[in-house]
Amino acid sequence: MLFILIHILLVAAGAYFFVYFFSHKQCFSSLESVPNRKCGLVLGTAPKVGIRDNLYFTTRMEAASALYKEGKIHFLVVSGDNARAGYNEPAEMKKALIRAGVPAEKIYCDYAGFRTLDSVVRAGKVFGQEEFTIISQRFHNERAVYLARRHGMLDVVAYDAEMPKVASRWKLYLREVGARIMAILDVEMFKTEPRFLGPEVRISESAPPVDAPH
Repeated sequence: MLFILIHILLVAAGAYFFVYFFSHKQCFSSLESVPNRKCGLVLGTAPKVGIRDNLYFTTRMEAASALYKEGKIHFLVVSGDNARAGYNEPAEMKKALIRAGVPAEKIYCDYAGFRTLDSVVRAGKVFGQEEFTIISQRFHNERAVYLARRHGMLDVVAYDAEMPKVASRWKLYLREVGARIMAILDVEMFKTEPRFLGPEVRISESAPPVDAPH
């Protein structure tokens, strides 16, 4: 049992740090240092945890709006889960960003971002962005940048949203170990593609989102 446990720990640590070393130089924690990009990709999460605000959601929206207001990005793709009735991460993110002062016509919704892999690959294949800024917390950004780079998007960077001070943070990092193992398997072995692709969505001043006011 000890032999098996040691090997499980070695695999977990190896996966975690493999992703880290592959991506950490592309992740930025200050507005001044993050490179300019045309588009930002905001990775989805639920706005609420039970009846309480989800601080991971709140700080991601704050980071995305700050990037836009600073002129570091000019458009945003909000990508998340919309797989069941009454649950719509992209719509909630868009509403939050509009409240934060980002114009509706600058925000494009990706309703098929069921997993981080889906969101990242669709940003390139559906939304036509090969150089963009990923917006999430640092642990998530590292995995997302790894996925982007392994799919040939070598100039993708990430901006780290503030990490909430919550008591359950250890659970999050434990889940992240499993997520990184799965990301490596998806990329290196299974060659996993997004669940859905679909027609290309053009992002430009002359092609506003279909749900933007006219």
